[in-house]
Amino acid sequence: MLDLPRLQRIRLMPRPIGQIFFGWTVLAPNYQLLPGIDIEIENIERIPREPVIFAMNHTDRFNYFPFMYKLWRKEGRYMTVWVKGKYYETRNVGMFMELTSNIPTVSRGYIITKDFVLTMGRRPTEAEYDTLRARVNAEADPSLDPSSVDISQMPQRLLKTKRDILGVEFDPNRESYARGINNTFAAMMREFVKLNERSFDLGLDLLVFPQGTRSIRLPRGRIGMMEIALRYKKTIVPVGCNGCDLIYPGSVPIAKKGTVVYRIGEPIRYEELSAFHIGEPFEPFSAEAEHKYRDRFQGAVDVVMDRINALLDPQYQYSDDLNSTGVRGTSRFI
Repeated sequence: MLDLPRLQRIRLMPRPIGQIFFGWTVLAPNYQLLPGIDIEIENIERIPREPVIFAMNHTDRFNYFPFMYKLWRKEGRYMTVWVKGKYYETRNVGMFMELTSNIPTVSRGYIITKDFVLTMGRRPTEAEYDTLRARVNAEADPSLDPSSVDISQMPQRLLKTKRDILGVEFDPNRESYARGINNTFAAMMREFVKLNERSFDLGLDLLVFPQGTRSIRLPRGRIGMMEIALRYKKTIVPVGCNGCDLIYPGSVPIAKKGTVVYRIGEPIRYEELSAFHIGEPFEPFSAEAEHKYRDRFQGAVDVVMDRINALLDPQYQYSDDLNSTGVRGTSRFI
């Protein structure tokens, strides 16, 4: 599973051996030897030579595979990808993610759900999850009163048992459940930020799905990518992925016959986002930064999502309500 010690053990590589091995043994035979798989990258010349953050829509489990493969074979570029923490639930998949130099993302939802399962031996109901999440969110937001969210009907074992929450000590005699969850989130996100810094130091490109969960139609973006991009003044390259859900319709990483078209948008350099610049140091993903600068993060990611939307075929463009059409509920997390 993904916990604080595992995040601390991850080591990124400038030439990820897992990507090279997987590329030669799985992707190359799949894409080159099986007939009818066509991977196109339009406007590839727009990609700057320096490492960038690629921002792509997320239609299926594997829609970064063909993109990474083509840039590796054509341009000699390597990248790391933000992937969900739930992919570290199994030993083999987690090892694959580490060897391919991916960076596991952490969310309060993952921590709440995983801790609930480890403590109670079952998943939370949707009502339980929604209540716990509301209390945790309120504790993290200085403008809200945590006591306004009643959690007295939640399992007392969850609220009162002393334990480690994914590697971070929780003592209910010293702090509330919501504070314990937020302390774990803060500790894990500091390691997550360090991994992003290491990726930049190694000269790797970073690929992010700013919409979060998978969805055929594009939803509104989430702020996480911009916390990193604005903090480290990185260039963002929007990418529209079209058709990958048709060659990867399920959970097997072997592509079927079809065409995938990646459209590269004009790079969005840090200077272009001057309306959202933050003129003082801040800690990405901290409660303070997200409360103080949320409007700037959201405004900047809205710009990026509009650029991605313009690169998509109609069936992949914004959903009518800007909500995800994909996975919902606690199954998003584990």
